[in-house]
Amino acid sequence: MKNKYKIVDIKNLLFVFDIENTRNDEREKIIVSKDVNDDKELADLFDTLLKSEFLDYTTQEQVSLTETVAHFLKEDDNFDRVFGRMTTYFDEDVINQRRFMQVLLNCLKRYQLESSNIGTDQ
Repeated sequence: MKNKYKIVDIKNLLFVFDIENTRNDEREKIIVSKDVNDDKELADLFDTLLKSEFLDYTTQEQVSLTETVAHFLKEDDNFDRVFGRMTTYFDEDVINQRRFMQVLLNCLKRYQLESSNIGTDQ
């Protein structure tokens, strides 16, 4: 059975950064304080606002999301279908959407690794 990757799954994962998300002044301040075009600041932003939500997903859901991001990067997608349908709290436009997604993928892989290590430490 072949996996069917959907770009909307990535948009849903990034909903925490969307203006359509429930208003939260603290979250908004965190988002605008980060330079989303700087890899380290972007990874810090993901760690602060996305990591715990991602870790709440089942292992299968985590794998699926990680594979989805990897798939669209491999397919050389420009991710306009994600960013074009989302209005964010980012203080600046994302200059390189593929780079943004590569940082996201690296973070998701790290979260999965950390999560599996936590399970083996017990």
